[in-house]
Amino acid sequence: MVSAEYPRMDFKEFYNTIDGKRTTTTVTRHGINPANKKPLTEVPVCTQADLDIAVSAARTAFNKWSKTTFEERRAALHCYADGLDHYKDEFANLLVTEQGKPLAQAQTEAWAAVAFLRGISSLSMNEEVLEDTDKHKIISRYTPLGVACGIVPWNYPLLLACGKIAAAIYTGNAIILKPSPFTPYCGLKLGELGMQYFPPGVLQVLSGGDDLGPMMTAHSGIDKISFTGSIATGKKVMESCAKSLKRVTLELGGNDAAVVCEDVDLEEVIPKIAAACFYCSSQICMMIKRLYVHEKIYDQFRDALVKYTSALKVGEGHDPDSFIGPIQNNMQYEKVKSLIEAIKAEGVRPILGGEVEESEGYYIKPTIIDNPPDTSLAVTEEPFGPVLPLLKWSDEDEVIARANDSNMGLGASVWSKDLVRAERILRRFDSGVAWINCHFDALPHIPFGGHKYSGIGTEFGVEGLKQYCNHQALWLSKK
Repeated sequence: MVSAEYPRMDFKEFYNTIDGKRTTTTVTRHGINPANKKPLTEVPVCTQADLDIAVSAARTAFNKWSKTTFEERRAALHCYADGLDHYKDEFANLLVTEQGKPLAQAQTEAWAAVAFLRGISSLSMNEEVLEDTDKHKIISRYTPLGVACGIVPWNYPLLLACGKIAAAIYTGNAIILKPSPFTPYCGLKLGELGMQYFPPGVLQVLSGGDDLGPMMTAHSGIDKISFTGSIATGKKVMESCAKSLKRVTLELGGNDAAVVCEDVDLEEVIPKIAAACFYCSSQICMMIKRLYVHEKIYDQFRDALVKYTSALKVGEGHDPDSFIGPIQNNMQYEKVKSLIEAIKAEGVRPILGGEVEESEGYYIKPTIIDNPPDTSLAVTEEPFGPVLPLLKWSDEDEVIARANDSNMGLGASVWSKDLVRAERILRRFDSGVAWINCHFDALPHIPFGGHKYSGIGTEFGVEGLKQYCNHQALWLSKK
């Protein structure tokens, strides 16, 4: 099925991909451009019958695809990555329209999606000899699960879809992808692109409403769910999967802390930290959401961050000067607005922003809160929007305890010139990922997952591949 030719793709029409065919449905729906609240192109709304057909096709495809070699799957995925790379500009522009992020950030996501397809499918998953004696040889190996389902969120609809596609297909599974109803367009085009490179049923993409996810988690023909989204929905996914003991990976919310030490160079770190706080309008699970600054530099740091952030342009994604686009959808827009009002009602003081002006899109300017109490909603809640609390610290043990005082544990970072001290702090964070002098960096060969309420299981790296496999121990007798 692998072809060196690039398929012709029309980015103005959108279909499901089921069993190697483009399909539509009687009932359709549309997304909204968050920059102007205007409706976008109609997309299918799948029914239970559509899902049943897709699952049947996936199970048929799995029987053959699971017998292919890693080398064959790698070749197919690399060609698929080449196809995505060929259309990366079209995908980036589509991302701006449906997700709202600025074009430069959308281009970065498209580039990263290609890199993750290639990187994940370049990993090695070799059989391991655990014991080899005169009596027997014992081998550890991993075998594909069957039919996987990838449920993709609206903040990174292209990159996160490609991560799930690569891991599932490379390990010999078939996958059914469900894009968010808020951002279905890139996902549907990924399915259409895949028709050129994979046998029918190996990669299918279904658009639907809020009921499609529960249909998938309840379906007896699906063996694995990989879900990225909110903690509340993740709990529902896990509850549904438990009924049939489906394998499940959950990448959920984060309330990441960053600890800034007194020895940092403000001129150097302020732009990096501001980006790690407000990139993608702060709609990233592993974004800095609690910023602890040493009291010796707190006032200087606060003033410098406010000055830098206030110069970041909020605007439509195709404006080359925009750094902060709109909130992606009305639901999240209202949540962030309500959170800002609730924080102000507590009596804490925004030193930047704090007022949401009505506009043609879902725009919210950055809001920075000056040293709220640890009990404030600004500290305890994940805003998933441009709301940032700045907090003072003086004692190392105390700030580590405060950073860890959350039911979430996705990422954390420490910023310091003293790398020995930084590593000492880093190793005490209760988070799945921790960084020194950076935040939210990710690579396809590095495992990523959360502690506590931030998730179960791992994405990316060899550990992420294993999430799509059964483990098998082979005892080979020599006598």
